[in-house]
Amino acid sequence: MRKKDETLRECILECAREIIDQEGPQNLSIRTLSQKVGVASGTIYNYFANKDEILLVITEETWKHALIEMNRQITAVCFTQQLRDIYEFLKEEISDSTGALMNSLTNVQVIGRQRMQSMQSVLRTDIIRRIGKDEQILPSIWNESLSEVDFADLIIMNMMENLRTNAPNIDCFIEVVKRVVY
Repeated sequence: MRKKDETLRECILECAREIIDQEGPQNLSIRTLSQKVGVASGTIYNYFANKDEILLVITEETWKHALIEMNRQITAVCFTQQLRDIYEFLKEEISDSTGALMNSLTNVQVIGRQRMQSMQSVLRTDIIRRIGKDEQILPSIWNESLSEVDFADLIIMNMMENLRTNAPNIDCFIEVVKRVVY
C-alpha cells in the first residue's frame, strides 16, 4: 500500500473508534463511518470486507496494546498477586467500549475467532512464564491431567468471562488458584 492509502486506513479506524466510544459498536455502520470519514461507502470496502472486520481489527489492536503495557507494568513476585494485578489492569485498560466490542465479536466468522485466539495465545505464554518465575510453585504439581498450559487456559477463560461481565474482582478465583498451586 502507498503511504496515502495507509493514512486513510488509519483515519477509517480512528473514526470507527470514535463512533464505538461515543455510540457503541452496535451503532457502527459502513454508512455512518463513511460519512464521518468523508468518503464514499465503497471506499471503506476497499480497506475492510465488512463492519465485523473493522470491529475485529480495533479489538485486536486494543488487546495488543494492552498486553504490551501489561508486561511492562505487572511486576509482583507472587503469581496470584500478578493475576490480580493483570485482571485489574485489563479491567481498566479494556474500557467499556472494548468490552462491548468483545461481545459484538461473538458472531464473527471463524477467521476472526482465530485471530482473537492468537491474542489469547500470547496471554497464555505470558501466564506460563509467570508461573515459572514464582519459586513457591513447585513444578511437581503439574501432570498429564493438569499441565501449565491447561491451567493457563483455565485462568484465561475465567478472566475473559469476568472482563466480559465486568465483575468487580476475581477474589474467589484467586483463592482457588492459591489452593491449587501453593
